[in-house]
Amino acid sequence: MKTVGIIAEYNPFHNGHAYLLSKAKEVTGADYCIVVMSGDFVQRGAPALMNKYLRTEIALRNGADIVLELPVCYSLSSAEYYASGAVALLDKLGVTDTLCFGSECGDIKLLSEFASQLLSESKKFKSVLNLHLRSGMSYPNARNMALQASAPHLASQIGVMLSPNNILGIEYCKALSRRASSIVPYTIRRTGACYHDASLDAGYSSALAIRSALAATGELSSIQDQVPLSAYTLMEDHYGADYPIFSDDLSTLLHYQLLSELPEGYTSHPDIDQKLSDRIAKMLPQYQDFHTFCELLNTKNRTYTRIARSMMHILLHIQREEMTTYCEEDYIFYARMLGFRKDAKPLLSAIKENSAGPLISKLADADALLTPTGREMLTKDIFASHIYQLTTQHKFQTAALCEHNEYRKQLVRV
Repeated sequence: MKTVGIIAEYNPFHNGHAYLLSKAKEVTGADYCIVVMSGDFVQRGAPALMNKYLRTEIALRNGADIVLELPVCYSLSSAEYYASGAVALLDKLGVTDTLCFGSECGDIKLLSEFASQLLSESKKFKSVLNLHLRSGMSYPNARNMALQASAPHLASQIGVMLSPNNILGIEYCKALSRRASSIVPYTIRRTGACYHDASLDAGYSSALAIRSALAATGELSSIQDQVPLSAYTLMEDHYGADYPIFSDDLSTLLHYQLLSELPEGYTSHPDIDQKLSDRIAKMLPQYQDFHTFCELLNTKNRTYTRIARSMMHILLHIQREEMTTYCEEDYIFYARMLGFRKDAKPLLSAIKENSAGPLISKLADADALLTPTGREMLTKDIFASHIYQLTTQHKFQTAALCEHNEYRKQLVRV
């Protein structure tokens, strides 16, 4: 039995995702595909367009065999920690043979070479990096300058570091190397629109373009040809009932939390130093909504996405000290299953037999299976989902929150 892993957000699931799922099994010869998917909050510092259970069902109907939730502390992290958490989850299952991901360059050897150079961090790399950081250069630009100086043979290929899927792929390779994992990485060249392309393209548009079209038109039909038919059918059933959710739907909750923490400041959260904390406090009287406030805080050294993630850390009570503990204790303490295909039972049995940590299918069983750190991490996931469900309830005037409680949710079975 061969198993391929895919790390994804499916925000939302589109034709390019369906293509990757199909090609992943083809190029790796896998019998099964495990998807590690962000839950209700995603890496760009935003709520997912649709809840994790709807996205799980769509994935299962389009090639995934099991969907596991990436803990929120990693789904809302930088590329390095996002990748490290997801790779650790796949590695600890004990059944994952390969990891397949899309990239702009489509060259696994090149991505692996960049990963190797970044892992080694030679004296010259550190020296040039620190020099540019002290001059006020952003970390991504300083890192690229340091790479060109320390690895001249890669200078002509430095453009690889400018594309988001390449960067994630490099982080996957780094994470696999750090763990000395037996998982073999594969990459498939991304087809269609670029990651940041906000315009709809024929057949293979980016998730950003699809979200932008829904936000602009409010018409689901505007993206019908961008998603598989089975996905569109499910999306049509739920549209306007429990999605779409956008960052500004969290504006009031965020404002409340920012006001609550104002007296103590915000430096207890990841990626928030004293300078940013002071800037948040200074700008808080101008708060209008989530998006506008992130724009106010945005500077040349802090991207909008980094600011948005920081706002989410504040909203969801994610603490710097907790993140340090999670990383020191090997990242992952459980695998929480969101759904599976009924014909994937042999894979489920193999995971239960080989996994280095518990497979959580019922939250009621979790306390007895988890370490204190694992329980703490899972509590964060549950809280994040309840915040998302509360937002959905108020936006669409759905039933009371108790009916959407995580403890009452059933696994998605297809």
